[in-house]
Amino acid sequence: MTSRAATRLVLLAVVVIFVISWIFKSSSVEAESTWVSVREGFLITAAAFLTLAIFSFLYKDNPFYKFAEHLYVGVSAAFWMCQGFWGQLVGSFIPYSSRTLSEFFEVEFQDYRYHYYLAVVLGLLLLTRLVPRVGWLSRWSLAFIIGTTAGLNLPRYLRSDFMSQINNTFQPLFVDWQGVGSFVSNFSLAAGGQFVMSLANWVIVIGVLCGLIYFFFSKEHKGLFGHASRVGIWVLMVTFGASFGYTVMGRISLLIGRVTFLFQDWLNIL
Repeated sequence: MTSRAATRLVLLAVVVIFVISWIFKSSSVEAESTWVSVREGFLITAAAFLTLAIFSFLYKDNPFYKFAEHLYVGVSAAFWMCQGFWGQLVGSFIPYSSRTLSEFFEVEFQDYRYHYYLAVVLGLLLLTRLVPRVGWLSRWSLAFIIGTTAGLNLPRYLRSDFMSQINNTFQPLFVDWQGVGSFVSNFSLAAGGQFVMSLANWVIVIGVLCGLIYFFFSKEHKGLFGHASRVGIWVLMVTFGASFGYTVMGRISLLIGRVTFLFQDWLNIL
């Protein structure tokens, strides 16, 4: 049996299983009408088969995975295209450019703002990339978008990722310090206790300083300076590991959600 014949046989088997699953799900879904139950059965079955098609990549690259991947990309592009049309063009441009179009799309006309046409021109210039001869015109739009985005985000990132980080580093090393006697008498290992909060601030300050020392290359990393640099390496590794673990945890939660959908909503096992 050739590979093409095997592919056709597998495709036929998948279609037959899909139809059988569709029939069973349509009969098991409780709805107010037959049409609604048939529609819900189709949607659940399609979602299950697309999920399995994505998981099939774990075996090897195959046409089912490529179909699900291209369908996802195409639907996503179409969705964001509709969002951009109704949210930006209809919602933000037409009410300030044309009274007739505002009435046609049933949006309230605000006032004429002719500088909005500049955005339309730049948007149309982006489409010139589809024509190789005049594709260089799209560079003007890209340059404007990149430059404007960088200029607008620079103060925001400077405030959130730079100034806020520095501000959060300057923590009191002794929280609510009222003397040694008060500290000893009120000693507690609770998370909100004075000792734990002070220890956490010490870890933050020392960790930040050691991390900065690791990136200081004007002095050779020897002696006390070298020990601090090695502590900075550990701090960086712990930080990267925590970030990676958080990312993996998010992906695992997505996997659990899809597996739960397969066994609960589709197969009705759970």
